[in-house]
Amino acid sequence: MKYLVTGAAGFIGSAVVERLCAEGHDVVGIDNLNDYYDVSLKQARLERVSHPQFTFVELDLVDREGIDALFAAEKFNKVIHLAAQAGVRYSIDRPMAYADSNLVGHLTILEGCRHHKIQHLVYASSSSVYGLNRKTPFSTSDSVDHPVSLYAATKKSNELMAHTYSHLYGIPTTGLRFFTVYGPWGRPDMALFKFTKAMINGEAIDVYNNGDMMRDFTYIDDIVEGIIRIKDTIPQPAAGWTVETGTPATSSAPYRVYNIGHGSPVKLMDYIKALESALGVEAQKNMLPMQPGDVYVTYAKTDDLFKTTGYRPKVGVEQGVKAFVDWYKYYYLIA
Repeated sequence: MKYLVTGAAGFIGSAVVERLCAEGHDVVGIDNLNDYYDVSLKQARLERVSHPQFTFVELDLVDREGIDALFAAEKFNKVIHLAAQAGVRYSIDRPMAYADSNLVGHLTILEGCRHHKIQHLVYASSSSVYGLNRKTPFSTSDSVDHPVSLYAATKKSNELMAHTYSHLYGIPTTGLRFFTVYGPWGRPDMALFKFTKAMINGEAIDVYNNGDMMRDFTYIDDIVEGIIRIKDTIPQPAAGWTVETGTPATSSAPYRVYNIGHGSPVKLMDYIKALESALGVEAQKNMLPMQPGDVYVTYAKTDDLFKTTGYRPKVGVEQGVKAFVDWYKYYYLIA
């Protein structure tokens, strides 16, 4: 197969490229290498996945002509669309960046899939779409009509846009709602990265809502395994489906949405304890109130993904946090 992977210099994207190449696929990766966080980390990820079957193209999703030309020239079989402007809190400060990348960019990819007969589009959604939902675990059969950040709203919009293209043009689309992904080569704006850096430097860490939160932390290898397995499961229209009787995660169109998380939320303070153990350092904690756009708990119901792929996440927080710390020390303190 020949794949397009967007966000190829990103945390998840680079890991997916590595797996696809290991399976023998031809992969073209695109990324705009923006400076939302350290560009050198993105470049280091690309160097790590250097492979004769991988071609990298620096390209922005909003470049309509460039994206269309790429689709026309490369004749992809499938697309794994992971590029987006990430970050819940950043979306409060820089909303237009999310409109450009997450809305216009997503539409550009959908148009490429439409005009170039893509067999399957797999794209990144987010657990943030659950917004004000309080019933746990979060299920893809739940309503997700009340997001609490613009980032979440754009991800909900991505699912709606994908459904429209599946319905109008028969493009098989699969959305994956990622739950708090962490691990080696992760993003510097994520809590684990910030905590580790601060603790190594003897600085206090900011703990929001006084630590009274839970997250369904999901290790990068488990996320990638889920993506790799789902890419070959092309969604089919659900027989007899109607809005009144069907689940929002399926459709009369070739459209599916899945949660992809560990399925066992962890208290934030227990997450910090795992980090303290891995570093051998007790964290100085700066207890703060809840931030705008944040939620109290995330918790993935993953039965549908397991039924479809036969895979359940395996890496627990202690093992995953230690792996991150080992990478961080090597990358920033030794290498």
